[in-house]
This record gives sequence, C-alpha cells and structure tokens, in this order.
Amino acid sequence: MAAAGCVLHRTLTRSRSRSGPNQASSSSPAVCRDFLSVVDLQRYSRDQGSSVYFPQAVLNGDDLYDVTLTDGDCRLQVTLDPGLNRLVERNVLRPGSTLRNATFALAMSAQHPACPGASAETDSYRLERAEVRGDDEDDGVRRFDVDVDSLPWFGSPDAAGPLVPLRANRSVFLPQWNNVDYSGEVWREAPPTEEEAEHGDDEEEEEGQRPAVTVSELRDSFLSGHRGVARGAVQHRLIIRIINKSHLMYYGRTDRNCECPYKAVLEVCDRTGGVCVVLWNSVCVGWYHRLKPGDVISLRRYRVKRHYQAELDDIEISVNSRNPAAQISVLPESSVSPEYLPPAPTYSFYHSKELLDRPHSAECDVIGLLTFTGRAERIRSKDGRGAELLEYRWLQLEDGTSDQPINVKLFSTSQPETHRSLHPLSVVVCTRLKLIKSANQTHNCCFLTNTINTQVYCTGLGHHSEMSYRKLRPVRQFLQWLRSQDDRQVLSRALIGGFFMYPPPPVSLETYMKDRRGEPGFLRGAELQRELERLCYRERRTFCIQATVTMVTYSRRGEEDRSLLWTDRAASRSSSSSSPRLLTTSSHPSPSPSLSSTSSFQPLPSTPHSFRPPLSPSSSLSPTSPSSAFSQLAPRPVDLRAAKSCKRKLLLHPETPKKRRPWVTLQPEQNNNTVILFEASMEFLENSNADEDDSDDDDASSFVTAPLFPAFPPIAEETLPMRYDHTSREEQAVVVAMGGRAGPGRFDPAFDDYYTLRLRALSDSVSVDVVFLPHSSPPVLPHPNTWTSILSHGAFSSHGPPPSPADLIVLASQLTNQRLVCVLEACHLGGTRTELILSRAFQLPN
Repeated sequence: MAAAGCVLHRTLTRSRSRSGPNQASSSSPAVCRDFLSVVDLQRYSRDQGSSVYFPQAVLNGDDLYDVTLTDGDCRLQVTLDPGLNRLVERNVLRPGSTLRNATFALAMSAQHPACPGASAETDSYRLERAEVRGDDEDDGVRRFDVDVDSLPWFGSPDAAGPLVPLRANRSVFLPQWNNVDYSGEVWREAPPTEEEAEHGDDEEEEEGQRPAVTVSELRDSFLSGHRGVARGAVQHRLIIRIINKSHLMYYGRTDRNCECPYKAVLEVCDRTGGVCVVLWNSVCVGWYHRLKPGDVISLRRYRVKRHYQAELDDIEISVNSRNPAAQISVLPESSVSPEYLPPAPTYSFYHSKELLDRPHSAECDVIGLLTFTGRAERIRSKDGRGAELLEYRWLQLEDGTSDQPINVKLFSTSQPETHRSLHPLSVVVCTRLKLIKSANQTHNCCFLTNTINTQVYCTGLGHHSEMSYRKLRPVRQFLQWLRSQDDRQVLSRALIGGFFMYPPPPVSLETYMKDRRGEPGFLRGAELQRELERLCYRERRTFCIQATVTMVTYSRRGEEDRSLLWTDRAASRSSSSSSPRLLTTSSHPSPSPSLSSTSSFQPLPSTPHSFRPPLSPSSSLSPTSPSSAFSQLAPRPVDLRAAKSCKRKLLLHPETPKKRRPWVTLQPEQNNNTVILFEASMEFLENSNADEDDSDDDDASSFVTAPLFPAFPPIAEETLPMRYDHTSREEQAVVVAMGGRAGPGRFDPAFDDYYTLRLRALSDSVSVDVVFLPHSSPPVLPHPNTWTSILSHGAFSSHGPPPSPADLIVLASQLTNQRLVCVLEACHLGGTRTELILSRAFQLPN
C-alpha cells in the first residue's frame, strides 16, 4: 500500500473524507497541485452501460480512455472524462506527459472488481481537467526515476493481474491508434492451459494420427441435414492445415455488451477440401497469436454453420470458448499419418518486373530487400461512416530484377511486433497482397496493398526459417542476388520516415480533375482551416484550393534565419490592408495547454505550416489553454519606400557587413553543371545595389531585407526522410511509429533544403503557408524546370540538372497573379503541429 505521505494518497484521501465512500454525485472534486506523470493510456469502446458513469457528458464518439498516473510513490488508474478525448486523439495527452493541477471527481465503482485500479471496496475516479506540461518545459517539473511497475496501486494493496477497462464491460483494451492490432499482455504467446497441455501431450506421443471426420464429410452431413452435425456440437476430431489467416476483426458496438468482441477467420484444408474456421471472442485472445499459416492443427468440440458470405451453399466451422468450449492443439507434421497429412500452402511470388504484367487486383506474394520504411500514418475508412482510422505505412522493396522498387502500402495485419521490426536492410516477405494499377496513364506505376489475409515476415524474428516458402525457386533466386550486394551501397540509399506520396498525381489539370470525380470540390480558405482542425493524430488527407502565390522562400533545416525570399509586393500590400493573414507562430515555447472537460477545447494546427485563427473575445478557455496561447499574428507593416529602395536586393542578415556576401551560401557539388549559373545568379543578386536609384520602377515583385522577413517556423523533423542508421535502428523505428517524434538534428536527413510558398485563397483571401519539396518525388517526365512546370509535376525534371535555389527565387516573379489549383497533402503530427505539403499546382486558364 502507498505511503500515507504520497501526493495521491494525501489529495484523494482528503476528498474522500469530506464526501464518504462511493458518493460520486455529492462529492467535491479533488485538485492535485503537484506534478503527476502519465504512465499509460488505454483505449476501449463503450457499451450500453457506459453512459451511467458520465451523466453530465455528451458521448459523441465510441471510445473511452483509462489513464494510469503516478506521483512517484504509487499508481492510480482513472478514467478520462469523454470531453477530453480530443486531447488523446491529437496526441496532446500521451504516455510520458506531465500533468499539474489535475482535478479528480469521485465516480461510481467499476464493473470489474478484479481491476487493480478500482473495485467494489475502493473508490474510482475520473480525471476532469489538468494542465499538460510541454516537452520543452523542464523548469520545476518533477521527474520520476523509479520502476513504475514496482509501485503499489492506490487503495489496492493486494491487487494483482492485468488491468481491465473501468467503464465498460470489456475484458481487453484496444490499441491506441487502430482496431486491427491487439494490445496488452493477455494477447502474448501464453503457454497452454493444463487441459490443453495434457491433451496435446497425448497427441504428440501418438504417431500416425488420423482424423475422425474430414472436411468433405462435414459439409455433406450438414447440407443433407444430419442432426448430429446441423444442430449440435461436433465432437469428431478434424486434422487440418491453416492456409490463410485473416487479421483480427473487432465488432464491438456501443449498443451491445460483449466482453471480448473479436473474431478471426482461418482458411483451412485437409486432403478432401477446404473450409473457413471462425475464431470467436476470447478464443482469439488465447490462440490468435499462436497460430500461423502452415500449422497443422487438431480441432474438437466445434459447431458447423452455414457460411454467411458464400454465394453457393457452403459451411463454416465456429470455434468458441463456451457452448461448447473448443479444444485446439498444434500438431507436429511427423505425428500425422502421411495419407491424412493436409497439403502445404501455395504461394505466387512475383518479382518487380513481372508485376507490371499482372492484372489489376491480382493476388501476389513478394520478397525483397527493404530500402525504405515510411512513417506510420492513418486514413479514414471508406465503409460508409468513415469513423474508423486505418493505420498504414509505405515500404519499398528491391529484388534486383528492375530499377523500380516494389511499392507496398501496408496496413495493419495484426502483427504489431513484426511491423515494429520493419527496418531498412531487412529481408521482407509479404504474402496475399493485392495489386493496384494506377489509372493515370502518364505514370505507368502500380503498388501492392493488403487483403484480409495479408501476412508479413521479416528477418530478425525467426520467421523465414519456419516458413515453407524458403524452398521456392523465386526465393532462392532472390537470395542469390542478395549475396552479391554491398552493404555500403545499400546503406547509401536506405531511408526511413518522412513525407511520402505514391502513386504520383497527374501532371495536367484536366487529368487530375477527371481522377477526382466524386471527391469534394475546392475549399475556401476558412473551410480548409476547419478541416485541418478536425484532423486526428497522423491522419492524412488531401485538399484542393484555388489560390495565388504571394511569397516564396528557400531554406535549409536549422538555418531558417538565413533564407532566400521573393514576395509579391502588390499582393502583400493588398492583403495587409484588407484580407486576413493567418500565419504560424514562432518556434518559442508556448504556455502549457489546459485540459478541461467543461470547455470546448480544440487544439489548432500550428507548426510547421498552417492557419492561425483569430481569438474570440467570449472564449471561455483559461489563460493557459492552447487556444488562448495562440494570438493572431498580423503582418508587419511594410515601408513601401524602403521596399522600393531595396527591390531585388540581396537578403542580408542584420549583422552582416554591407559587402558582397550572400545570405545563403551553398556549396555546389563537384562535377555540377550548374556551378557557373549558380555563381552568376548570386552575382546578379549581390550587384542589385546598382538598382537602388531606380525608384520609379513599377515592378510589383521584390526581394525584402531581413527586418521585413516573415517569421516562418522551421520544418518539422517528421517531414524530411532520414538516412538509415543501422546502429540506431531501434530508435529510428520508434520515431516513425505512431506516437514517435525525433529530436531536432538527432538524425541526418536525406536532404535538408525546402521551399515554403504562401498561398492566398481566391475565394476569401485567407493565406496559408505550405512546404514544397521538389526533390523528394520519384523520377518524373522531362519538363523545362520553369516554376509552372515544376509545380505541375511536383518536382524538378529528372532528365537534367535542377535549377539553383537562387535562380528559382529570381524567377519566382513568374508566379505573380497566376491563378492556380493547389493540391495539398495534410498530416497532423501531434499536439499543435500540422504538416501541409504542396504536391501539385496547376495553372488555371485565363
């Protein structure tokens, strides 16, 4: 039991003494002024009875969260008030966060008295509000350098066993970011129970085992109405092999009570035919992780039902933990009589060159050397509701048969340990993928993505040695090519994380609009702002606006205060006097966000490039809330006379002596054919002082000096792909996974320069800043490398040297007054950061 002097004990005991035990409705909230650390966040779906725990709350979503807190002396499991769910969904509140001024309300006792966090004899609490300390706010924050697992639970001195949800009749938690993976220790590969072990030992000792019934006999008996098969539990033993294994399917609903609403489908066969075996509910918890394709299993005590998805009359086998309790065991192949040994799974491996000849939606298996691992992102499901977020990442595999890698858009496969081990330079096998061919004829590209039965196998986990595909000819050919590769050459092109988009969008407006049929139309600037505010953590969406470019900057990561800039002076003058300018804040730390279930907290996107809405005078948020911490940054007034005098002037740092020294000094690569042009362009900028007397020039485009330079925040670390560091592979894998974040400058980026464009919406003149990465795309078709062609292709031409940054800044005046259709890729990066990338910009006809 926790010491009487610990913070949580002192705070909650004082509150309990004022109100009496379990008097939730009449108790007054308890406020903990000391620092608390968030140990864990656990998600689950509510059920029919969950609403009674939150009589004052409006339950909009399906999710509830239990939070484990510690003061360094004990642990406490509380429920997050549903009004604060948005903080978790945007990764503001997360494991490792530090809370202050946490307000706890006494709640009804939990439904599960076995839960260490609350039981029938102890009080249960709800976290109603708190202040979240930012990662960069270290002053005064108490750090808990203790083994959290060894700390006692508040109010439960003898508690033992895994945690279970506090406010719903569920026996397991959901993963925080998707509904496909499993979460918690109860899913680990547990040893068989005593009954299973005894049953399995008898079978393993027996040789030449035979089934009591075959698949075809079961099917015939059921379809003919045999009473013992059609109406009761079947005791006869099946010996079958797993051919395919689906991902986990969660079917929990808020209007139904089910402790473990999971199912999984195994496609199995014996020598007489195939059938689907459906694992239900707690059978999934005990057996899903332990079964894999290729396993031979013995099955007793099951029910035969009509297959609900089959076009023709067919059956499926239902396996549950009760009525009856199924008996499952994995058999060694050597223990089965050869004439009854089921056939092994078959594979259809195709290398990268062969994939182009395969039809759309063809099922494929691939093996390759992983050279790129994308960051984990999420998209809305297309199930009609769009409520569920599906987690995915991009992989690129090389197999030596083509210059083009195999691109895989890999969604969750209920193999979280494997997905966390997908490092570059691993040999990866993906089975049961589906081929997607791009409808865009400009780019002859295709990629692979999941089916319900997709499985992933990776080196380092012992997968390949257990699988039968290792003996196939395509696999042996790949391994022969792999042995000829040089580690240093592969390392030089291995990347991890960063913004990635595939397949590339069309390069013409007509084709792009044709591909967008059925998609939402163009957004106004204010509408785009609202859509960005709705994004959840790592949610990826595409938006379109019509806009003009009013500013272009070129920067290097870490040197954002030394940038090249072009601005449309006429547009800037117009927007400063009449239109809203919604800019990003500086990179200085902001006050701590405040959590409150009584206020309409909506974290707003900020860095690297996003909107900043004006504050409402009637806002009910506290002064330390995120919304009130952000002020609308008005553009600094421009001295037009000074702007004219410094037109086309070199951008100089205020401390830079007035001599011919560029603000950005680039080192051209050796053998670069653009060295002469680069130096010439820099000389053009340096000699621009000669134009100072030409004050009557009516050119509306200008370069401005440093005092007028806008305060753009630096690009997010998550945006630029990192060079793979084999010695830090575990750390890099954590960074690109959900919830991960890299420290500034921790890893080397593949490139460190980027462009920022300020767009002004044609509809309402709202301005937005977007990142443009013209050197991060796959090879593109030849084009003249003008601004118009670069924006429409999304990249420099791959058939010649790219223009120098200085040249592009000089030529940015080509964008003046051009009306563009801008395609924006948005991804929320957590907290108050939203990434906004310009992927295409098409010129509208006059």
